Amino acid sequence: MDKLHTLLAESGLANLSLGEFAMILVGLLLVYLAIAKRFEPLLLLPIGIGAVLVNIPGAGLYDAPVYGDAGELLSPGGLLYYIFTLGIDTGVFPLLIFMGVGAMTDFGPMLANPKTLLLGAAAQFGIFATLLGALGLNETGWFSYSLEQAATIGIIGSADGPTSIFIASQLAPEILGAVAVAAYSYMALVPIIQPPIMKLLTSAKERQLEMKQLRPVGKRERILFPLMLLMLVAMFLPSAAPLLGMFCFGNLMRECGVVDRLSDTTQNALINIVTIFLGLGVGAKLNSGEFLNMETLGIFLLGIVAFAIGTATGVLMAKGMNMVSKSKINPLIGAAGVSAVPMAARVVNKVGLQANNQNFLLMHAMGPNVAGVIGSAIAAGVMLSFLG
Repeated sequence: MDKLHTLLAESGLANLSLGEFAMILVGLLLVYLAIAKRFEPLLLLPIGIGAVLVNIPGAGLYDAPVYGDAGELLSPGGLLYYIFTLGIDTGVFPLLIFMGVGAMTDFGPMLANPKTLLLGAAAQFGIFATLLGALGLNETGWFSYSLEQAATIGIIGSADGPTSIFIASQLAPEILGAVAVAAYSYMALVPIIQPPIMKLLTSAKERQLEMKQLRPVGKRERILFPLMLLMLVAMFLPSAAPLLGMFCFGNLMRECGVVDRLSDTTQNALINIVTIFLGLGVGAKLNSGEFLNMETLGIFLLGIVAFAIGTATGVLMAKGMNMVSKSKINPLIGAAGVSAVPMAARVVNKVGLQANNQNFLLMHAMGPNVAGVIGSAIAAGVMLSFLG
């Protein structure tokens, strides 16, 4: 009976705190959203499982290794600790994800219509507006964000999960879990969040505007562009080189045509493996001590504000360009300036077809969508330059 009593006293149920129970429910909610609602399942499923595992009392999955006075290993540490430390704390996993995204990205629509770069740049305004908003919330007395945390929260507005995780790991690892969940949750909700904003800021006539077919982009342009982009960024903003460097490298493998095996591996096997570990590592930060507080609530509120501002400024930039340009563009494609590739472009296409069943905007929207990825990486580099 004494042994049975000891077993029960050391069980997870006997030591489960209210906070840990709440976070296990949060993890299960993420699993539900991934499976039942298909909200970014590739990330939310492993994040949810990671959140469940890290909050099981006594499991020690996020315990650091323990060494004795003589340097001998007393406890090897938990699996999630090593996944987070080696892959996320160092920034390796987000960079590898960016390489895979680059290998899956087609720069053609953007090169065919270079002015869409401005739309991708305009959509990043939400990042800096939210940074100021986070610092402003400190004046209420309910929140307490440092400048580094405010910058990290602002990056959510880019709708770029890997960039958000990379910046959080470098500037504010204590809020990484909340930032990652917010970023991927809002990316999954693009079809719900963006259409009302797009319709509010455009007239029916503007939404019906048809655009000319894009010109074909040659192989030489496709090969030279990632190289030129990398060199320009590396020279003027070295802190953005890790993100854009891996992105451009992945794209070069895709376009050069001589390393198809490497490109295929990057687009499929490698990015899938890294995604599993990235999700588990992010989930490891969803422990009750770091997640259940007022700052987390503020992160989710500011995240959706950042996303909404980025969508709105992209649309408004497109409307402004139409005022000074003879070649009109459908202002809806400005909403694709956020980095949710290719979901934001698909949403633009859907809204355009609702207004005009002959209005196919998908390829036109991919231009600002890809430009948004570049813009978010540059914005991240600016943050690291000033705060890193």
